[in-house]
Amino acid sequence: MQMVPRFKEIDYQPTPLGDLILRKRTVLQLENREIYEIILGNAFLMSSMFTVVEQELSRLGLAAAIQSFPDEKLDVVVGGLGLGYTARAALEFEEVGKLAVVDYLKPVIEWHEKELVPLGKGLNEDLRCSYVLGDFFKLSLGAGYVSDRGAEQHHAILLDIDHSPAHLLADEHAAFYSAEGLAKFAEKIRPGGIFGLWSDDPPEEGFLNSLKEVFESVELHIVPFHNPIQDEEFESTVYVARKAR
Repeated sequence: MQMVPRFKEIDYQPTPLGDLILRKRTVLQLENREIYEIILGNAFLMSSMFTVVEQELSRLGLAAAIQSFPDEKLDVVVGGLGLGYTARAALEFEEVGKLAVVDYLKPVIEWHEKELVPLGKGLNEDLRCSYVLGDFFKLSLGAGYVSDRGAEQHHAILLDIDHSPAHLLADEHAAFYSAEGLAKFAEKIRPGGIFGLWSDDPPEEGFLNSLKEVFESVELHIVPFHNPIQDEEFESTVYVARKAR
């Protein structure tokens, strides 16, 4: 009987944020189910086993954007490519006309371009989708995300990078989550447009207050998901903020 390897390292790359690893894991207790995982330094970034909240970020955020712009094709930005689940869920909406996915880590974009991850092929084949190599946070507070479009505003910007506004991958991201940073960032969003954020933590009062200083309205969505290995339920948070017209 051929043994199934439990872990297979698909790619390893050193980055300014630490060693970046893409691996495939075979979960024996789930009938040899194969899942993909991203590890950065000592941080476990993402698993294809847990994608409900990433997809709900797109679905909740874009449903709100469609309410604001029912007769327009949406220009959407996603901050953080990961394994591509937020981007794919966005492309499920026929109302999306353009999707730019921003990621700081070149190897992550290359994994999709080379179709080393399961969703790469679908994203590559959708002509609405493009990848942007860059620091989402610097671009948010600076010139914007898509250089050939100039200082363009977007119907919706969805963010899935840090673990939460309080648990950051890099300390320099903190300025973005302040009221001052959010006010500068909001210049990239059209009047009536949407900012959506995924957080692995419960709602955070300080960040919520900062959002309310900048945006006209803020909705909190608690999204449950199941961990089949531990056979337990967990919860994450999706923030959906709407800019005043």
